[in-house]
Amino acid sequence: MKTLPDYFQSRLANILDSIRQIVEIESPSRDAAASRTVVDWLVREAEKISTNLEIERIAVEGCGEHLIIRAYRSNEKPILLLGHTDTVHPIGAKSKNPTRVEGDKFFGGGVFDMKANCVLMLEILRAFGELNIKPRRPITILLSCDEEIGSPTGRALVEREAADCEFCLVLEPSADGRVKTGRKGTANYVLKARGVPAHAGLEPEKGASAILEIARQIEKIHSLNNLDKGTTVNVCTVEGGTTTNVIPEHAACSIDVRFTSMAEAENIESAIRNLQSYDSKVSIEVSGGINRSPLERTESVVNLYEKARIIAGELCFRLGETRVGGASDGNFVAALGVPVLDGLGVAGGGAHTLEEFIYINDLPRRAALSAAMILAD
Repeated sequence: MKTLPDYFQSRLANILDSIRQIVEIESPSRDAAASRTVVDWLVREAEKISTNLEIERIAVEGCGEHLIIRAYRSNEKPILLLGHTDTVHPIGAKSKNPTRVEGDKFFGGGVFDMKANCVLMLEILRAFGELNIKPRRPITILLSCDEEIGSPTGRALVEREAADCEFCLVLEPSADGRVKTGRKGTANYVLKARGVPAHAGLEPEKGASAILEIARQIEKIHSLNNLDKGTTVNVCTVEGGTTTNVIPEHAACSIDVRFTSMAEAENIESAIRNLQSYDSKVSIEVSGGINRSPLERTESVVNLYEKARIIAGELCFRLGETRVGGASDGNFVAALGVPVLDGLGVAGGGAHTLEEFIYINDLPRRAALSAAMILAD
């Protein structure tokens, strides 16, 4: 156990150089060329570690490539290490948040969520090879390319790989150093209204405003919030209208829903789908639905957390736990009944902002923790 943090500490300069390289390769969701470039880099680095790795690249139109790396194949059920290569930052954002070190902080677009942790996964494989350690179970690393946009193509792949695994470690960013033993589920809807256009000056009484209908519906939608149950319902975007002197025929809004249980998700789904027009001359239509089930704090999740907490203690740091509102691909794994522990990635902050960073001194112990979790099985 004590060998692992010393090993990763000795590799820290190399790890930082790798993180700098991968962060410099900007790879926003839906940019297929950028996704292929970052996968190219990961494959080259993986092949430097070992020629015995099984590497699979899965191209998906309009998104890029998912990447699977398999090591130590055997008849045992594998351990799944889960992450993603896409970021929320558009090409060119690195000019606003340059890749740099300031004190103990390493800044860069996507460094926290979650490119530094992609590097740590490879470093774990490197450590096992250089320290002549052979895990009892096979290891599968899955890095999807569309997690930040809800995993429209990655979900099926995550579910396929998770279905046969012993347990799953999600190296998404930690929450102030804590792992995530609970994540809310997510649902996304679009509410559209179709009214009656009319000249806004000459005969507005002949029209029926789609924007007014949406405005009324927004108040109804926000009334569905229930913070005591951990339920949040928010209209996040609104659009509508034709021009300044026309009663608007069209309007729409997007609805973001977060929930802690499927029972609550179904209640909110029913309420949204049964919305009725305030103005009989305006029709409304709801599309969308539940995207991710919640990652609930089940007994199997708690057991994995307790194992991680004990290992962290042996590595001389305290590992807390928390539940967060954001979802990840770990939610898909949890929905299958597979034990999953999320948020094992390096500590940092500023996720999805232009001040995103990681703490450099946390890198060796986070790598050691995940490596030890694999070996402790």
